[in-house]
Amino acid sequence: MRTAVLFAVVGMVDWGFWALFADLATETLSPEAAMVISYAGGVAVALGYIAAGPGSVSLSGPGVTYALAGGLFSGVGAISYYAALKSGSAAVATTVTGLYFVVAAVLAVLVLGESLSAKDVAGVALAVCAVALLAS
Repeated sequence: MRTAVLFAVVGMVDWGFWALFADLATETLSPEAAMVISYAGGVAVALGYIAAGPGSVSLSGPGVTYALAGGLFSGVGAISYYAALKSGSAAVATTVTGLYFVVAAVLAVLVLGESLSAKDVAGVALAVCAVALLAS
């Protein structure tokens, strides 16, 4: 569990910096160009991580299809995010798009059959309220 939290914190901090640099990029680039360049950098990091890793990488099974589908949704979301940065406030664009976890939680219940406790629902509701306050 500690490893998961450590990785999650690193992801949180890195995505915070990503949002900053994405906003700066859209000052001089179109949202589409900024996204492609940003994701090319991310692919380079992922390839380096794979190359440095001790194990082999499997590219078979239904995971490939799911990864491609996730990439399509990620691409549309990223272009929308960069367009929001270009046309408005980084604080608003980042906090509103940051609510993606609400969609993920609902989909996890509806598609994957996961359950949410009352505490989970309260946490999501409070997070939505916090984002609404930040974005207003």
